[in-house]
Amino acid sequence: MSALVGLSVVLSAFLGAAIGSFLNVVTYRVPRGASIVSPRSACTSCGHVIRGIDNVPVVSWLVLRGKCRDCKAPISIRYPLVELGTAVFFALVAWWAVSGFVASGALSDSATITLGLTLGAYLYLAAVSVALALIDLDTHTLPNKIVLPAYVVGIALLGASSLASSDYGALLSAGVGLAALWLLYFLMAVLYPGGMGFGDVKLAGVLGLFLGWLGWGSLFVGAFSAFLLGGVFALALLLSGRVSRKGGIPFGPWMLAGAWVGIFAGETIWNSYLALFGLA
Repeated sequence: MSALVGLSVVLSAFLGAAIGSFLNVVTYRVPRGASIVSPRSACTSCGHVIRGIDNVPVVSWLVLRGKCRDCKAPISIRYPLVELGTAVFFALVAWWAVSGFVASGALSDSATITLGLTLGAYLYLAAVSVALALIDLDTHTLPNKIVLPAYVVGIALLGASSLASSDYGALLSAGVGLAALWLLYFLMAVLYPGGMGFGDVKLAGVLGLFLGWLGWGSLFVGAFSAFLLGGVFALALLLSGRVSRKGGIPFGPWMLAGAWVGIFAGETIWNSYLALFGLA
């Protein structure tokens, strides 16, 4: 069974590198209102269309030594870093999902289908997380074109996974998580409009859906971690003088980072917290 984990991790890493290449297009074009399908990617300096051989994730950048084949203009190192980072991210998600499946000892057809749907859902969230984090850092926006479809995909995949495993409790907690985090962020946006945007509100619902499906511990830890990580980072920037109190630090990346803490370790952290106070 360990071979299954290893194979899943390797395949997911290759998939992640390819998706990362696509996310470079998404993060550049979506904020500009351009199509992510056409035209084909081209050098921003000379306009030459990028050849297929020069579009291999990470490898092409290294072979070309970070320069356009035609005009020798430098190609930002951000491109291979996004590809590599997404590959690592996908590998971690595959390891988390498949190792949990192996540890459960579930070998039935329905369990395998559940694993596939669950892995697909959280790999999708990983891709969305990379795109939204980069766009929010670049433009301080969380585009509806990325956030809103995540509701549909998340509900479809996680709902199908719950049906395949007859785990209707997960579906219920996912719905509660969606509503609870959306409402929490909505109230914060209304009460403190300068510090919370409605893009954050819409993203909160998506994250609540994915966190709630895993359990209450994942939901609470994921929600709290966003404020903890974002607060520590903002405080560090304020103390260093790099931003002012009205500097407009984007919160989306910290919502996403906190959510992944909840996904990967939320139940473990929550159970440890309860045990500390004798509540487990």
